[in-house]
Amino acid sequence: MTTVAPEDTGSPDAPPIRQAVRADLIEIHRIEQASFPQPWPFSALESYLGEDGFLVAETDNDDGDPPAVAGYVIADTVPNHGTPLGHVKDLAVRPSYRRRGVASALLKRALAVLDATGAGSVKLEVRADNDGARRLYRRFGFEHRKTIPNYYSNGADALVMVRLL
Repeated sequence: MTTVAPEDTGSPDAPPIRQAVRADLIEIHRIEQASFPQPWPFSALESYLGEDGFLVAETDNDDGDPPAVAGYVIADTVPNHGTPLGHVKDLAVRPSYRRRGVASALLKRALAVLDATGAGSVKLEVRADNDGARRLYRRFGFEHRKTIPNYYSNGADALVMVRLL
């Protein structure tokens, strides 16, 4: 099912958010590499192009340069006993744009996209030691449901967090 990402109705300070396009992939990949010990390969990011839940937040362009990618989110749905289950697969923000509301704006928009698909709930996995991400997800109503030991290739545990839509 194809849906259009809802209009961004966030705060006036929220960055512009739009669907990711091929021209964004190099910047997205750089942000991925700067954000995670085990980043996704370029081809994995590329495979989500065209998905409604592959969104980017643009940087401000006060200096006259064209906007760049401040951050991105990848979210989709999977069948789940008749009601789709949303899955936030990846969310990252350029280091110089962190703590400015970019991740919150992206997550809010991704949840709206998933809600528009009829998803009843949304899940995600987060590193157990990623305190900042865990705080963000709790603010959005996600609750820790289970821990997956050794989920990441370096042996780090993942917390599975879920919220109802």
